[in-house]
Amino acid sequence: MNATPKQKKLISLSQFILEEQLKIPHASGEFTALLSHLVYAAKIVGREVRKAGLLDDILGATEDTNVQGETQMKLDQYADNAFNQSLKICGHLCVLASEEHENIIPIPGGYTIGKYTMAIDPLDGSSNIDTNVSIGTIFSIHQRLEPNSKEPGTEKDLLQKGHLQRCAGYIIYGSSTMLVLSTGKGVSGFTLDPSVGEFLLSHPNMKMPESGDIYSANEGNASYWSPEVQSYLQKIKSIEGGKKPKTARYIGSLVADFHRNLLKGGIFLYPNDTKSSKYPNGKLRLLYEAAPMAFIAEQAGGMAVTVKGERILDLTPKELHERTTLIIGSKNEVEEFLTFVPK
Repeated sequence: MNATPKQKKLISLSQFILEEQLKIPHASGEFTALLSHLVYAAKIVGREVRKAGLLDDILGATEDTNVQGETQMKLDQYADNAFNQSLKICGHLCVLASEEHENIIPIPGGYTIGKYTMAIDPLDGSSNIDTNVSIGTIFSIHQRLEPNSKEPGTEKDLLQKGHLQRCAGYIIYGSSTMLVLSTGKGVSGFTLDPSVGEFLLSHPNMKMPESGDIYSANEGNASYWSPEVQSYLQKIKSIEGGKKPKTARYIGSLVADFHRNLLKGGIFLYPNDTKSSKYPNGKLRLLYEAAPMAFIAEQAGGMAVTVKGERILDLTPKELHERTTLIIGSKNEVEEFLTFVPK
């Protein structure tokens, strides 16, 4: 007779966070509660993503544009509303910022003011919604500048260096819904089990391979990039001396491209346009995209820098929607890129 398969011990996200909390002296449980509100909204958004093709009021674009001047998709607005409504009244934030809003989102009157801040990109890669390509949510959590204050938070509380993040993570809505996060002690991945409605620990202690054969970049814009970036790409695609070129894989959704490279190794590049006024400082937002992804990358053993070689986590945002360049991925791949950066 065949032996009964040994069942894997399943740890829920809630249990995982509670156990981590017990390791921290004087932990109050606020951070754990904050994450529960985030996860609640993520489940709602994930549900709508899964049935998007069946609902006319979810697919397609709206007539609105966001603060970036980008056309908002219907699911963009749905996700933004879901996260905002859940988070701003949770009692554990002093201020909230969304990539979809020009200004900070204050905590409504009558609700408890907490000691954390959150910056969130409610739906990264939304241009891929109508084609059923993986999209995601990115979030970043800091402790406010004055933790004991009971006053509403300000923009200054959000504009902190990336290495000061208390937690960063993303939710990817793909063939399965998965949450990847770090509280500064490594990276863990949790997959949503729809049958029980819980995120379960599926990828403990995630490590990005030190090297990888994949590069991700929108090479349609290569003519706009600096000579250094072009030279780097030429080298990694070269077959001189019988060398095997790297493999191009570009989805156009930061969460999806990064998630693949986190698991398989590689490098993601989003340089600035040096010959165009469109994105002279890069396209990605430092607060909502680059800093949280850089935090995860470093916690997993990878690296994240700008095209000038600056460590992303050392940058102080000057404004909510500041843009930056981003070179992120496996340690050896980013270090090779840095050899092309002028000293």
